Amino acid sequence: VANEGGKHWTVNEVRALIRIWSDKNIQQQLEGTVRNKRIFEQVAARLQKFGIDRDWKQCRTKYKNLKHEYKSVKSAQDSGSTSKSMKFFNELDAILGHCTMEQASKSDNDETERPPEWTEAKSEKDSVG
Repeated sequence: VANEGGKHWTVNEVRALIRIWSDKNIQQQLEGTVRNKRIFEQVAARLQKFGIDRDWKQCRTKYKNLKHEYKSVKSAQDSGSTSKSMKFFNELDAILGHCTMEQASKSDNDETERPPEWTEAKSEKDSVG
């Protein structure tokens, strides 16, 4: 069944997409933005060099689908289930496995790095009341 992106992605096409996606530069751009048409236009242009003809929308859709599938397999594994798996899990884990950890530790740090004025101002108010 063809999805809105047209014909199904072949194994080689998906591998090429993942190879481009694994580029640190592309990853950083994708992490830092929601409006990512420009990035996927770059990805599509790189795929063309491999002789793969996909437009940016197809690339973005495939990227989102792979990411979603990866996350559902990963969370199933984290909860102890081994029944869920996917074809490119290890490749995606190499890309997404570390950045989810980084983001988790980053947000933990945000909690502890509150400006000192905040806590001081709060305690002054408490002592006045």
